[in-house]
Amino acid sequence: MPANLTPQYHKVEEEYRRAQTPEDELRCLELMLREIPKHKGTDKLQAELKAKISKAKQEVEVAKKSAKKGGPSLKLPRQGAGRVILLGGPNAGKSSLLKAVTRATPEVAPYPFTTREPQLGMMPWEDINIQLIDTPPISADVFDPNLLGLIRGSDLVLLMVDLGADEGTEQLQAVLDQLKGTKTRLANESYLDEDDIGVSFTKTLLVLNKIDLPEAADRLALMREFITLDFDEHHISAEAGMGLDELKAAVVQALDIVRVYTKLPNKKEADFDKPFTLRRGGTLMDVAELIHKDVAASFKHARVWGTNINPGSTVKGDYVVSDKDVVEIHS
Repeated sequence: MPANLTPQYHKVEEEYRRAQTPEDELRCLELMLREIPKHKGTDKLQAELKAKISKAKQEVEVAKKSAKKGGPSLKLPRQGAGRVILLGGPNAGKSSLLKAVTRATPEVAPYPFTTREPQLGMMPWEDINIQLIDTPPISADVFDPNLLGLIRGSDLVLLMVDLGADEGTEQLQAVLDQLKGTKTRLANESYLDEDDIGVSFTKTLLVLNKIDLPEAADRLALMREFITLDFDEHHISAEAGMGLDELKAAVVQALDIVRVYTKLPNKKEADFDKPFTLRRGGTLMDVAELIHKDVAASFKHARVWGTNINPGSTVKGDYVVSDKDVVEIHS
């Protein structure tokens, strides 16, 4: 019997995939169990959820004890139209990239482990901003497990490789090895493991940095010989500014962002300064919830102007919005 999972369930499931703390995981799992249709087709999934809830409760207790002992937390507020996290080994160029595409001013130095805690920056693109997070380097000997929550909570990973040193391939392998034994993995798309609902995969782009250096091509060939990854590749030099515009466009495309502009019924023009952003496939009701929960609760219908609809058409809350739609919500 098919599971026939509801849109509400899938929405909570996506929130669970991005849960950053044990408390977030437990809350989402309990909501998933509440939203799942109760019939024979979901018996197995219900049992798995109950087992995960039991385990999550234990992890919450462990986390509380760690917090009392002064354990660090890396839960950061989400901002902008999407969150992108930079991962890589020592001197991969994460801080240089953050500095090049945002207004952030991280310390950049030619020695390893300059970045000791996450650094935030906002990358502008057209009329939106995207949050970038620079992170401490990962090596075979050094890995902060608190990074796992940030990876899960991100929409996209930029996995950076240092083509300026012979150790670049070894450092890339170290990053992959550190994540291999965790519930947080990298992939060419974001999803939850169907066989183990606790394992989360985050969409990843491979960013090959320092491509302008003389031996970069030989080091890239060596990397491809020893490591096979199913990630889209992007060649840049953060310091020289090479390939950055192409990388920014690839990030926006990977995030699959849709911008929606709102218009008040008594106004002729929409507010084009601050669009609401959501993932492609989102509906007018999702836009209403972004505006305010009261707007969503009292939603009646909306008029829409866009490229895929007749101007001013009246639609219901399940209308799937397109990029640059103008919506006039009536409640």
